[in-house]
Amino acid sequence: MGGGGQLKEPGEPGRAGRLYTWEEVQSHSSRNDLWLVIDRKVYNTTQWAKRHPGGFRVISHYAGQDATEAFIAFHPDLKFVQKFLKPLLIGELAATEPSQDHNKNAALIQDFRTLRVQAESEGLFRAQPLFFCLQLGHIMLLESLAWLMIWHWGTNWILTCLCAVMMAVAQSQAGWLQHDCGHLSVFKKSSWNHLLHKFVIGHLKGFSANWWNHRHFQHHAKPNIFRKDPDVNMLNFFVIGATQPVEYGIKKIKRMPYHHQHQYFFLVGPPLLIPVYFHIQQIRTMLSRHDWVDLVWCMSYYLRYFCCYIPLYGLFGSMALISFVRCLESHWFVWVTQMNHLPMDIDHERHQDWLTMQLQATCNIEQSAFNDWSTGHLNFQIEHHLFPTMPRHNYHLVAERVRALCVKYGIPYQVKTMCQGLGDVFRSLKNSGDLWLDAYLHK
Repeated sequence: MGGGGQLKEPGEPGRAGRLYTWEEVQSHSSRNDLWLVIDRKVYNTTQWAKRHPGGFRVISHYAGQDATEAFIAFHPDLKFVQKFLKPLLIGELAATEPSQDHNKNAALIQDFRTLRVQAESEGLFRAQPLFFCLQLGHIMLLESLAWLMIWHWGTNWILTCLCAVMMAVAQSQAGWLQHDCGHLSVFKKSSWNHLLHKFVIGHLKGFSANWWNHRHFQHHAKPNIFRKDPDVNMLNFFVIGATQPVEYGIKKIKRMPYHHQHQYFFLVGPPLLIPVYFHIQQIRTMLSRHDWVDLVWCMSYYLRYFCCYIPLYGLFGSMALISFVRCLESHWFVWVTQMNHLPMDIDHERHQDWLTMQLQATCNIEQSAFNDWSTGHLNFQIEHHLFPTMPRHNYHLVAERVRALCVKYGIPYQVKTMCQGLGDVFRSLKNSGDLWLDAYLHK
C-alpha cells in the first residue's frame, strides 16, 4: 500500500456500476474474502493480495475497511498503482453511505489530507541523494576503519572492543539507511533504489530485504495493534499495554513470571532480538519462500566478513566477534525503537482514523544533533509514521504543523527526552506486569 499524489474526487463513477453499503463491505473481511474501500471505490483484492509487492498481510489488515489513508501513505506514485487497481474495481459506496467507516471524524481526515498535499507541494517528499550518499559513506568508513585498526595495531582486547563498537554503530546506521530505501525513492530511477536497498540491507547488514519490508509495512499499517503489528508479538515472553496483561491474568496464563518482566527484559529483549529471533525468522522466511536473491545478498555479507576477519582472529574468534557486534547492535535497535512505541497504547483493533491511530501508538524524542544521529532521525517517530515515504531529513519541517493539527482535534502529541523515553520502556513493562499479577491473583 502507499503514498503521494491526488486521488479522484469522491462520487466520480467507477468502472463497475454496483453500489454497496458499509455493512456489505465489512462482511468481506476474511483471509479468503478480502474487500477494500479506497476513496469510496470498492475493490475485491482477494486473489491479487498474494501478489502484492508489500505482502499479503498489509492488505489483509484492512480487509472490509476504508484503506484510503494507508493507500496514500505507502504509494509514492498513485498513477502507477492505478493500473493494478482498475481490474479489481467492483463498484463504489452508495451515495447515502459516509466516506469513512466506523464513524471516523471526516473533518480531521480532510484536514490531515490537506496537510499532506501542502507538504507534497513544498517538495517535502523529494529525497536529497547527497544526504543518503553521505550516510552510505559514513557507514562504509566506519566498517573500513574498524578493520584497518585491527589489521595495523593488532587484536588486543581493547582494540577488539573498539572495533566491535564501530561495527555495531555502522550496522545500526545501515539499518536506518535501508529503512529509507525500503520506504522511499532515494534515487529517481526505481531500479537504482531497489539495488541500493538490496546492497545496504543484504551486503552491509546480512539481512533479507523482502522479509524486513513485509514485516515493517505491517507495523506501519497497524502500529501497536495485536495480531496485526508483528512488533507487538512477544511470543508470550512479555505482556504489554493495559489490555493484554489483564486478559492473560483472567485466563490464568503464566508462561513467564510477568510481574518480573521489567527485570528479565534486560536478559531476553535487547541482547537476543537481532542475534537470535530476527536471524531465525528471516532464514526460515527466505527458505520457505524460496527467496534465493535475498539469500545470496545475505551470504555476500558473511563471505565478506569472514574473508576480512578469519585471517586476523581465526574462525572461532571471528564468530565470537560477529556475535558480540550483533548483540551490541541489538541493544541499540531495541532501545531506540521501543522507547517510541512500547510505553504507548497497545490494544486490539479499534478502527481509528490514520492520524489518531498513529499518534496513540507513537511518540517523539527531543531533537538534538546526537538524537538525530543516534536514531537515524527516527526520534521524529510521529512524522515517520504519518508520512512513511517522506525522507527523514524533512521530518522536522513538518513536525510543527502536525502538532498544530493534533492540538486542533485534542490528540496528544508526546515529545520526551531521551532519558525519559528509555526509562518509560522499563516503567511500562513494570506497570503491565503489575496489571497481570493483580488480574491473575484476584479475578
